[in-house]
Amino acid sequence: MADEPLELGEIAFSDWHAHTDKLAGVGFLAIARRLPFLVSQAMRMAWRASPRDTVATVGLNLLGGVFTAFGLLATTGVLNALFREGPTPDRVVAALPSLILVAAAAALRTAVQAGAGWAQSRLDPQVARLTEERLYALTSQVPLSAFDDPEFHDTLQRARLRGVAMADSVVTTALNAGTALVGLAAVAGVLGVLHPVLLPLLLLAVVPDAWAAVRAARMRYATMIALIPANRRKWIIGQLLADREPAAEVRSFTMRGFLLRMYDAVARAEQDVMLGLARRQTVAKLVGEGLGGLGSGLVYVALGVLLAVGAIPLAVAGTAVLAIRSGQSSLSNLMYAINRLYEEGLYFTDFLDFCHDASERLPGPRPVEAPTDFSLITAEDVTFTYPGSDSPALRGVSLEIKRGEVIAFVGENGSGKTTLAKVLSGLYEPDQGTVRWDSTDLRDVDPEAFRRGIAVIAQDHTRWPLTARYNITMGTDRGEPALHGAAAVAGADEVIAELPHGYRTLLDRRFKDGHELSGGQWQRIAVARGFHRDAALLICDEPTAALDARAEHALFERIRRHSDGRTVLLITHRLASVRYADRIYVLDHGKVAEQGTHEALMSLNGLYADLYTLQASAYR
Repeated sequence: MADEPLELGEIAFSDWHAHTDKLAGVGFLAIARRLPFLVSQAMRMAWRASPRDTVATVGLNLLGGVFTAFGLLATTGVLNALFREGPTPDRVVAALPSLILVAAAAALRTAVQAGAGWAQSRLDPQVARLTEERLYALTSQVPLSAFDDPEFHDTLQRARLRGVAMADSVVTTALNAGTALVGLAAVAGVLGVLHPVLLPLLLLAVVPDAWAAVRAARMRYATMIALIPANRRKWIIGQLLADREPAAEVRSFTMRGFLLRMYDAVARAEQDVMLGLARRQTVAKLVGEGLGGLGSGLVYVALGVLLAVGAIPLAVAGTAVLAIRSGQSSLSNLMYAINRLYEEGLYFTDFLDFCHDASERLPGPRPVEAPTDFSLITAEDVTFTYPGSDSPALRGVSLEIKRGEVIAFVGENGSGKTTLAKVLSGLYEPDQGTVRWDSTDLRDVDPEAFRRGIAVIAQDHTRWPLTARYNITMGTDRGEPALHGAAAVAGADEVIAELPHGYRTLLDRRFKDGHELSGGQWQRIAVARGFHRDAALLICDEPTAALDARAEHALFERIRRHSDGRTVLLITHRLASVRYADRIYVLDHGKVAEQGTHEALMSLNGLYADLYTLQASAYR
């Protein structure tokens, strides 16, 4: 089996490399045209994060460029004094004033650059915090139906996986590009003051370096494309080898050797690509340095000619050499920053696009006060279709729920039971029809305020990595009696009693002193969570899926005894649990096919009777 060929399969582009194909084919002019937009967006983000640090960073960098130019001009005075005729001590003394100016300019430049670096380092965490808070403020507020929209989900993944991570980097890179541009402008200004003919020499010296930098960036981006399948496959295999969830099956099926073979095959493919890149980069580096050396040689020849014909003095030529070398360094930094800014800007734009899309989805102001209780809930001709779906999940559904009733939704998978419950609780807004709590249309109230009057016990409940207390209270402290009462009703008090730190036990084994619960124990915690909320409407969506028969029977008995005037909406496939409901709605393909009490529905001999008889026959 060791020599068996491995089928690695096709690997799609990951969200982390979603724009790599764009990067490989784009030219420098296209990058340059996009820069103003990226820089403006980065500066807006920096300004929102900290106006003071933004002004300090930009201002101190500009001041650093001024001191750079001043230092280069002062160097001319030093060289003039040193190169003139006369005894050496006299020339040194004559050069002292200019030397002091050069030293002062260098010290001031160092000081302001340190200040700019400090302000910029303060900006990074502030921008990161601002972007993360903006993303999660939107994701937690958009309508629930947005998460059922594939396009929204894709933009969210790109924004979350890399867009947010690139926000502070885009700001930093934009500032670095500005710093390099200021340095280059300072050098160009000095050369223009010294002699106009020196400006073309600057271009002659820096253009080869610019070409080499752009060429190297294109090669790197092309290599990233080639490595995407290998990187993604390595990540997947690494997850299988190192994560907790597959660990048991990896050992049970002795998968270790097979997975390591797959990993080695992918790693060798990646290694070959990297070795090829190293070879090409070496060639490009040699060509770039050769062209750069040729350009520098031509600069020195041109300076020699200018000196020979007396166009410039020796001191000016010396200063020009220093300025051109400084310009080459600034240009190298500028090219690197521009390429990074374009690459990071594509992902940063994903973040901006997502924020715009999510903001458009947010509900506008709702003028009506949200109800906290009701006498009657009515749904009239409700239709709802999930985003991207061709057929409605609900089709003209009408029903009513009176205060204090126990109502059951039953039906086969996909009949619309959970969807209808979410519409009644305001999690989804119907495409057509209305849902009212008494006379209040749910479209007219603030969704978040309205949901405070609803409690949900879900089958797929979240296992929060919080303490047992917070897993029940969900951040709403109603006091110890309410906490212990909810736990007792759900049977969660027995679970809590076995925990090492009681209600203070962290329910996540990934953390120190964390504790893990079984599926049934988690189910009891989720039930206690629903009872603790003390809401007018309690929705129980398959609340006993993880419980054994005895625990399931006990839970339904507790729900009936401790509803305390609450209205209970029960969604379940176990029809024996709904026999005592005040009213049962039978859904079929998004419509209410039957409704009534258990006895009435059994007498109809319809869908409910078929399902109930089928389940009951399994226990005979």
